[in-house]
Amino acid sequence: MSKTYIVSELSANHNHDFNLAVKTLEAMAESGADAVKIQTYTPDSLVMDVDNEYFGPIKGGLWDGIKRYDLYKRGALPYEWQPKLQQIAKKLGLDFFSTPFDLNGVDFLESMNVPLYKIASFEINDIPLIRYVAKKHKPIIISTGVGDESDIKLALDTCYKENNHEIALLKCTSAYPATYEDANLLTIPDMKKRFGVKVGVSDHTMGGFLPLVAVSLGAEIVEKHFILSRSNRGPDSAFSMEPAEFKQMVKDIRNVERILGNVKYDITDKQRNKRRSLYAKKDIDEGEFFTIDNIGSYRPGFGLSPRYMNIIIGKISSRKIKRGDILNKQDLG
Repeated sequence: MSKTYIVSELSANHNHDFNLAVKTLEAMAESGADAVKIQTYTPDSLVMDVDNEYFGPIKGGLWDGIKRYDLYKRGALPYEWQPKLQQIAKKLGLDFFSTPFDLNGVDFLESMNVPLYKIASFEINDIPLIRYVAKKHKPIIISTGVGDESDIKLALDTCYKENNHEIALLKCTSAYPATYEDANLLTIPDMKKRFGVKVGVSDHTMGGFLPLVAVSLGAEIVEKHFILSRSNRGPDSAFSMEPAEFKQMVKDIRNVERILGNVKYDITDKQRNKRRSLYAKKDIDEGEFFTIDNIGSYRPGFGLSPRYMNIIIGKISSRKIKRGDILNKQDLG
């Protein structure tokens, strides 16, 4: 089994404090993440600063009563920080990539030469954005939380038409935090078969249990939001993992990989010898017939396999065999 690619999501957990962002990256590396993912946007990349029924205060959920524009203003990672964080991530041994939300964001990330891109769930139907990213001919990870089968197919076809085939999909529940009941992780093996691409999970549940199930079902990528401390009270703090939790999740995922191993049917000689074989139950003279009274099947399996029992019964022994000695192929005649 190939190693699961584990992505730590910074998201809005920087709280507009550059030093906090740096410390978070350091903790990500120490916790065993393979990559850090950020988000590249301004509030205007996502919504309009209009107070109406569409862009006004959010009704219900984690961000109840907050105007969308204000929420994204709180969460936006300053563009001038991003090249600096990229260099820090590189020194820490972390891959560094981002989710852009408009074409200007893509251009900015191209100036940084990011190695891959992420398309967020809510942008799965933004075909112009997906096409623009696909034209960069870099790997793309697409979350599917609010996309149906036709949306996923269109997003993939858009990339393929630009001759970009390095695409992975993430099974995602776009709820914050998400519940186990909405996870439907059996979709993961179906997505792999249906779309013929790598599939992972973007998880917004609390804790690290769901990713373990996802990996056991074939997920090759795990993405989780990361925060130094939920007491920091950032917009995403309620469904983000603290360093000790993330580190334990990574350890558990690596153990799941060890448990899953590979498809394997062959056995070693050591394993084969633990099985049964045919032995003389009593002393057998040369010329004596083999019968169920003088031979039997016992552990360990150093001799003739019990599958030959019916064949050897009734044959004449060509040698003298002591009680407890193994039978061998020469005894088959």
